[in-house]
This record gives sequence, C-alpha cells and structure tokens, in this order.
Amino acid sequence: MKVIAKKFQEFLADEHGGNAIEYGLLAALIALVMAVGATTLGTALSTLFGAVATKTKAP
Repeated sequence: MKVIAKKFQEFLADEHGGNAIEYGLLAALIALVMAVGATTLGTALSTLFGAVATKTKAP
C-alpha cells in the first residue's frame, strides 16, 4: 500500500508535461490574436476599397 501511495505522490509532484501545456496555450493565444487581427484588417481594407470604388467614376 505504501508503494501505491508513494507512486501517487510522485505522480502529483511530477511537472514534466507542464511546459508543453503552457507552450500549447501560448500558441493558441497567439493564433487567436492573429485571427482577430486579420479579420479586423480585412474588414478595414474592404471598407477602404469600397469607398474608393464608390468615388471612382466609370469611363
């Protein structure tokens, strides 16, 4: 029984995979920020080109 308790304590104290989880969360956050930025930039460019097209007269 002591062996099982010791192994369980070692398992709880092990932080070996913690870095991978942190890097994964960081990568997900960066991807989210990039997606929001690209969407915002795309909307702004679409509005700008629409305004230019409206002001441009057809030949």
